[in-house]
Amino acid sequence: MKPGEKLPSGPELAQRYGVSKVTAQQAVAELRTEGLVFSRAGSGVFVKERTSKPVGLRPHLERAFVEPKVTVDFAGFAAETLHGAISEPLDKIRDGRFRPESIDVRILVPDPGTPWALPSRASDLADMPAFRRRLQRIMERHAFGIHDEVLELKRIGLIESASVQIRVYPATPLFKLYVINGIDAFFGFYPIEEHQLPLDGEDTVMLDLMGKNATLFHLEADQAEQDSFQSQFIDQCQRWYESVWKIGRDLQP
Repeated sequence: MKPGEKLPSGPELAQRYGVSKVTAQQAVAELRTEGLVFSRAGSGVFVKERTSKPVGLRPHLERAFVEPKVTVDFAGFAAETLHGAISEPLDKIRDGRFRPESIDVRILVPDPGTPWALPSRASDLADMPAFRRRLQRIMERHAFGIHDEVLELKRIGLIESASVQIRVYPATPLFKLYVINGIDAFFGFYPIEEHQLPLDGEDTVMLDLMGKNATLFHLEADQAEQDSFQSQFIDQCQRWYESVWKIGRDLQP
C-alpha cells in the first residue's frame, strides 16, 4: 500500500486473511508501533510517510485545505517556499474546488533590523546591513504576498474567516518549520553555502542560508496514540513556536 492509503477495517482484514478480529487488531497495533501507519479519529487507519524519506510540502498543504479550518504556522527565513506552496490551494479556493471555512496563518521570520550572526560576509563573518536590507525586501514580498492573497479570499466572500499574522524576532533560524492544522510538521535544516551577491555596488561573497536546498522531513501526529513519537514531536514543535511567537513583534504590511 502507498503512503496516504487507508487500511481496510479490522473485520475486513480478519475476513480477507482468515484470522480472528483480535489478531487483525494486534497486527494493526504493531504497524502503528513501528510508525508505519497512523490513525485519524472517525476516519480510520492510513499508511504513513516514512520519516527517513524527504517529502514535498505542497501535496500535504493542499490536503490540509480540504478541512473546514486551516491553520499554518511557519518559522524560517523568508517564507518564499511557503508562498509558492500555498498559492495552488488558494487558487483552488478561487475556482471552487476547496471550501474551507477559515484560514489562519502565522509567519515567524528574523528581524532585519537586528545584526545577524548568519548570513554573514564570508571573508570575516561580519554582519552585512546591505544583505539584511536585501533579505527584508524578499521577506516582505513573500510574507505580505501571503497576507494579501489570503485576506482577499475573505474580502470577496470565498471564506468566512481569515487572518495572517507576521512577526519578527531577534535571531536568525538555522532551520525551517511548518506546523499545519496542528497535526502535520515539516522540518528541515538550512545548508550554509558560499555565493556571491552585489551589495552596495560591490560583489560580496556571503555565507548564506539556502532555503531552497533544505530537505524537509514530515511527521504526522497519531491521533489515537498521543504518546507516540510523532505526536510528541509535533507537540514540542508547537510549544517551541508559541514560546518564540511571544517574543516577536508584529510586522504590518
